Amino acid sequence: MSAILDIPEVRQRISPLSVEEYHRLDEFNENGRRTELVRGIVIEKVPKSPLHCFISKRLYDSIALMLPEGFVVRHEGPLTLADSEPEPDISIVRGTASDFFRAHPSTAELVIEVAVSSPALDRENASLYAEAGVKEYWIVLGNERKVEVYSGPQSGRYQQTRVAGPNEVLECASAPSVKIRIAELFA
Repeated sequence: MSAILDIPEVRQRISPLSVEEYHRLDEFNENGRRTELVRGIVIEKVPKSPLHCFISKRLYDSIALMLPEGFVVRHEGPLTLADSEPEPDISIVRGTASDFFRAHPSTAELVIEVAVSSPALDRENASLYAEAGVKEYWIVLGNERKVEVYSGPQSGRYQQTRVAGPNEVLECASAPSVKIRIAELFA
């Protein structure tokens, strides 16, 4: 099915949805599957492996203990962006939980995606987050035990990228209390 989207004639006939139209859909599509909106296209979310769930939960629990007042850690909570509504595995946003009672955040200090089966979409989403002013974006490469770090969003692109190895400690520049020892994610 995905190969059909590679055909230019088909791609031109896709009818993208706005974020507002997407909000009018049910949480689950007609087949009972969960989706997210990326660049106006509704994409079905893939099932999560045990490794993905383990790393994601470990990150959430660790960050929740580190965050000072004025920040909220979210687990699979949507971010409402210009033409997308991704649901990153982890996001750190400024504010309090009650600030998001009526609307999802539109940016974040840090977004983390755990990529176990296919990091291609997560890498493609870097431009979404840079355009939204997300200060840092981390892609945890579960099988490789590494983290891709994107920072310095400017003009819809991250200006700095690097790969951090298992012996490194990651620190979020905009939430400096968040320090993650990569090796501990996989212990």
